[in-house]
Amino acid sequence: MSLLKRIEQGQGSTSGKEASAGSTAKESASRLGSLQSRRANAPDTTPQSGTYYDLKTRVQNKLLAEIDPSTDISQTEEVRRSIQDLFEQILAEENIVLSRPERHRLFEQITAEILGLGPLEPLLGDDSLTEVMVNGAKNIYIERKGRLHRVPVTFESDEHVMRIIDRIVAPLGRRIDESSPYVDARLADGSRVNAVVPPISLVGPTLTIRKFSKNPITTEQLIQFGSITPEALQFMKACVEARLNIVISGGTGSGKTTLLNVMSSFIPSDERILTIENAAEVQLRQEHVVTLESRPANIEGRGEITIQQLVVNSLRMRPDRIIVGEIRDEAALDMLQAMNTGHDGSMTTTHANSPRDSLSRLETMTLMAGMDLPVRAIREQISSAVDVVCQQARMRDGSRRVTFITEVSGMEGDVITTTDIFAFEQTGMEDGKLIGRLRPTGLRPKFMSKIEAAGIQLPPSIFGIGERRRY
Repeated sequence: MSLLKRIEQGQGSTSGKEASAGSTAKESASRLGSLQSRRANAPDTTPQSGTYYDLKTRVQNKLLAEIDPSTDISQTEEVRRSIQDLFEQILAEENIVLSRPERHRLFEQITAEILGLGPLEPLLGDDSLTEVMVNGAKNIYIERKGRLHRVPVTFESDEHVMRIIDRIVAPLGRRIDESSPYVDARLADGSRVNAVVPPISLVGPTLTIRKFSKNPITTEQLIQFGSITPEALQFMKACVEARLNIVISGGTGSGKTTLLNVMSSFIPSDERILTIENAAEVQLRQEHVVTLESRPANIEGRGEITIQQLVVNSLRMRPDRIIVGEIRDEAALDMLQAMNTGHDGSMTTTHANSPRDSLSRLETMTLMAGMDLPVRAIREQISSAVDVVCQQARMRDGSRRVTFITEVSGMEGDVITTTDIFAFEQTGMEDGKLIGRLRPTGLRPKFMSKIEAAGIQLPPSIFGIGERRRY
């Protein structure tokens, strides 16, 4: 047993050499106690420590008290310099000694709390991530290359998560509380946000952020990722330029909005485009774009503006094209009416497992409008309005692919008829990666006359006609 432990347990002897050794040990213990006391008074700057959080909170609160409330925090660089000066001043006043890395880390975290989204800031700055998921204060996951990973990042408490959620939704005029426990919102860069809080969520406040790339994905990148082939993209470009009505369908996270952004880039720049969304996500590069966003009811239950109302109003705004971010309710009827009343070239997305399912969903959502229309009349509206369904899917390896490009060719009796123009063909798996290609079926769509009337000539080889299929 060590001498120090013997002293601590009262086992030291006071006779002879043992007394001398005991005296020396007492002096050592005294010096050790003094050293431990000094260390105890110094802040523990490990990120997991309570002392570190206390220090961070104290400095942060003092900074917030010092900052002029009228400061425009949109001027990020200027405010950041002011925070830096105040930060150094507070550390000097409180006699807090930190190493350079510790000081830098503390400053960055406090700045993220004041100007940004706290612990999420480093994740949102990582361009390799596509999704950030917060399941309560201590469980944060990210999606990278289609796969989920847990990250060693945490919030201090559920109240901390709620502060960040409020910071996101407040500038948009939206609210989230026990009476309205979920909300759709967006970040300044267009990234989509969904938040759900107790009592609906049993794991604490949850936050799901679908990140948008700072630089919108280009057609070349879509081809490079294997999402679509050059032939299929050329065909879809011709469909957009020929003003065909297009529905993009797929599951959650399958890349529908990304594909919609790419396809909308083919719209000529001299056309007036109206976008209608719950939370503005579509990133159009044309000059003449009007963006409309729905609005939830206020705390008194008034003031709600629905997608359906915006679609109806958009018809009075002289649009050349109407782009609806997602159809999920009775707005489907008004969207079909718009497509059938001269607003050709409109586009929308919907959740469905296949092109046939997307048409069935449109039918079901139209029935939700409560107009008591016969099913045949609804199907005739759908077959007349929709020209092309582009099906997107997230595959087993996490990749996003276009799996079908399907023509809605008309009616046979009471059934809507469809024709697959392109279909994805899987040939195997290699090193966990799915091998396959979107191939033409060899069939030409009936609407080719519309494409040719627009002055667009597509070579027969795009449809697999006149050449051997490539394997």
